[in-house]
Amino acid sequence: MKTLFKFFGTLLKWCWKILGFARQLVLNLFFIAAIVLVYYVVTDDDVISQEPTEQPIQALLLDISGPIVEKQRRIDPYDFATRNLFGQQVEFENVLFDIVEQIRTAAKDDNINGMVLSLSDMSETSLTKLRYIAKAINEFKATGKPVVAIGGHYNQSQYYLASYADEIYMAPDGAVLLRGYGSFNLYFKDLLDKLDITTHVFRVGTYKSFVEPYTRTEMSQEAREASSVWLNQLWGAYVEDVALNRELSVEQLSPDTQTLLDELKAVNGDFAQLSKRLGLVDELLTRQQIRTKLAETFGSNGEDSFNYVSVYDYSSLQFRLPKADQIAVVVASGAIVDGFESEGTVGGDTTAALLRDARLNDAVKAVVLRIDSPGGSAFASEVIRNEVEALKEAGKPVVVSMSSVAASGGYWIAASANRILAQPTTITGSIGIFGILTTFEDALAKYGVYNDGIGTTPFAGVGVTRALPEGVADIMQLGIENGYQRFIGLVASQRNLSIEDVDQIAQGRVWTGYDAMKRGLVDQLGDFDDAVAVAAELANIDDYSLNWLEEPLTPAQQFIYDIVNQAIVKLDLNTNIKLPAAVQHFANTAATEINHLNNFNDPNGQYALCPNCSYYDN
Repeated sequence: MKTLFKFFGTLLKWCWKILGFARQLVLNLFFIAAIVLVYYVVTDDDVISQEPTEQPIQALLLDISGPIVEKQRRIDPYDFATRNLFGQQVEFENVLFDIVEQIRTAAKDDNINGMVLSLSDMSETSLTKLRYIAKAINEFKATGKPVVAIGGHYNQSQYYLASYADEIYMAPDGAVLLRGYGSFNLYFKDLLDKLDITTHVFRVGTYKSFVEPYTRTEMSQEAREASSVWLNQLWGAYVEDVALNRELSVEQLSPDTQTLLDELKAVNGDFAQLSKRLGLVDELLTRQQIRTKLAETFGSNGEDSFNYVSVYDYSSLQFRLPKADQIAVVVASGAIVDGFESEGTVGGDTTAALLRDARLNDAVKAVVLRIDSPGGSAFASEVIRNEVEALKEAGKPVVVSMSSVAASGGYWIAASANRILAQPTTITGSIGIFGILTTFEDALAKYGVYNDGIGTTPFAGVGVTRALPEGVADIMQLGIENGYQRFIGLVASQRNLSIEDVDQIAQGRVWTGYDAMKRGLVDQLGDFDDAVAVAAELANIDDYSLNWLEEPLTPAQQFIYDIVNQAIVKLDLNTNIKLPAAVQHFANTAATEINHLNNFNDPNGQYALCPNCSYYDN
């Protein structure tokens, strides 16, 4: 037996050495790649020219590739390499505010004579974010410069922005794919039962449906009822916007199945012809024909194409000296977790520290808290909200700007603001609390493994390997109920509502921004620009600059981070293994569920979370 243990010990030791060597190898390869990339950028004639040249007249090519986010994730090179190795693509993320700034600057640039929307690589995006970009496109069009959309196919998000163009061109074998909005989940109850895994659920809120996948095999009637309301509102907003842009009827954009089938039969199953027949696109053109048309409109580059500059190469983000008065912007994007934030999350301590920096900075006169979060840890949410209170006590108004989602814990951190603004299509509310604990005592018993011992209190042995001791479940449920009362109590006090009124609109129910305003959860409808204007008004300042606060990187981290982003864009390092679409979809869904579980780190086990509030990527 001793020899066997020694063998396994030696084996594990060598495995660890091999893993360490592989890690160092990957990092060294990235270092070499970084040096090559720096040489490439420095010696590229397009980046550094020997003498200044006159800027040509050209169109802005809005060729967005990848997802649109409120704030970029920070991925270290090791994670980047391992994700590619295991087939998980790392996409370049486009910051919403950067895209809008580029378009607005180009609108005033005399060297930009129009804009071309080429969105075939843009990921599905929430309607709230799309509307903010569309606002900038309309401002661009108001200058009299033409806007043209081109593409082989258009998914729902791509077509929404394309509908704002003066002309839409599509390939003769393309299609416009408008699937509508939906909210779907995998349900694991039967699987957990077959594996003898016990799920203990503690919750308050009739509509708090996050736990349903672990306790049911299908969506509850309450969840179905609530979700249908806000999903239909959002789809109605999408259809109305596109119908107005294309001068179509709502019925043309959202036909019933039989009408669509009849229309498709009339064109012999040709989806491209159907799109043109319905007025969704203006012309069906090959790529060669599109380039010719664009060259006629924006000028030829002499190489069988038109004069253009990509949005990624357009230099509009100019350095501006900060002014004496500033409005700080703190972005809370992702699930709220206790402690410091990791990739794609809102760390309670991290966000609180940024708000504290704004409070201690004499130049900052007001704060805009931009929220794009389904919530998470109740404890971390309260840590952030306490800093919002401290800012108000310091005489600095706080204005919340809700993005796509500001629900559950996302609403918790918003509740104490001086003013709350949301878009009509924002998803908010979901005021409720839950806790969840999974134990494996039955599964272990099947294989002859048991947990036994003695402790000084009923909680001493609580864990995943044994059943909950008698009475502990009741104690945990009481804690959840107390958390719910705290939640609705703070909403009532901050929003000047009675606890009874808040309880009626709470219960975990999700509302659109439009409905939330009617129920007193939101002060007014407006986007980020409106929130900044309100903050300036409350602070009584006219001449100010925005101070975007974020956790600083060390110089070494910043260098590596910039190199990785440049590598993704310039050298297309996403050479990951391509999985079949069905497998990839299941893997993404499973990864989402795992991420939810990984973010469960609340010290009290209480969560204000609404992961089902995503509606555009189904």
